[in-house]
Amino acid sequence: MIGKTIANIRDVAKCAGVSISTVSRVLNETGPASPKAREAVLRAVAATGFRPNAIGRTLKTAKSRTIGVLVPSLKNPIFADVVQGVERAAEGEGYSILLASSSYQPRKEKDAVEVFLSNRVAGLIVTVADEATSPALALLRRQGVPFVLVFNPARDPGPSAVTIDNRGAAGALVEALIALGHRRIAMIAGRFQSSDRSGLRRAGYAEALRRHGLEPGPVVEVGFETLDLRHHCAALCSAPEPPTALFCSTDMLAIAAIRGLATLGVRVPEDVSVAGFDGIAVGQWIAPSLATMVQPAEEMGAKALHHLLARIDHAAPALRLTLPYRVRPGESWGPPREGSLLPFRAKGSEQRAS
Repeated sequence: MIGKTIANIRDVAKCAGVSISTVSRVLNETGPASPKAREAVLRAVAATGFRPNAIGRTLKTAKSRTIGVLVPSLKNPIFADVVQGVERAAEGEGYSILLASSSYQPRKEKDAVEVFLSNRVAGLIVTVADEATSPALALLRRQGVPFVLVFNPARDPGPSAVTIDNRGAAGALVEALIALGHRRIAMIAGRFQSSDRSGLRRAGYAEALRRHGLEPGPVVEVGFETLDLRHHCAALCSAPEPPTALFCSTDMLAIAAIRGLATLGVRVPEDVSVAGFDGIAVGQWIAPSLATMVQPAEEMGAKALHHLLARIDHAAPALRLTLPYRVRPGESWGPPREGSLLPFRAKGSEQRAS
């Protein structure tokens, strides 16, 4: 016992200097552990006064009816949509879910997976920063626990994944902006190291512009949960050749951009058009309503759950399922109006000169 609180498996792992999954393997005898690790865990159990759940140990061979779900954020509605799809499908199959978020941090992804494993989930549905380098997925592979990626693109051959063609979808959205007459299109993107999807959307954006003989405009990287974009918007609008449109890699960033532009006195879409990516429902109810690329998040969650159960129950082979996307027009975009930012640029010049 630590202080007056009851010790838990995290306390044991910290005391022993090992991972939570290692403690679980030693105590439940569910996998290999080195003699040194086993000794450290047993010493830590004695030192902390940890008492494993006797009922849980008795039932350790029973099949779990719980699915772990890991998403990058609970602040972005796109992830709430996919969780809803998973949860509804799981209920229909007699399963419950455990939910965790990682704040787009690979270390937190691995920590969450260790907690899921310690709770003996039957399988996992996960979104990670980068499928190719994820320590969380490496841990799942070592443990042999079934999992399905959602949103992440998957290599072939690779793990099961339910996603969309992020590169193609971004290109289609930029093509729609070009069709409106835009030739200077900048991008505001979530940090590329935090999301393999963001990198693919940047590639699709650049490819669409170059197909029309246009050079990609400035690409501004920001945190995915950044809400104040006034500084970035001011820098873009005061450039010698300011963009007439902004393509944002998520709807949340697009909404933040619209807000940032409004505080600067820049009108959307009269001065600058803005387009997002995700298709969250709230985008239809803001003013102006958001033009965006819709990915079917709830359907993705349901399909991921059903495929995961096929892997759990029947050892189904890996599946890479790419769902369709669609452009949802909105009031936030329109044809460009050349010279509409000249008053703003002149005002910015005066402020810099004073």
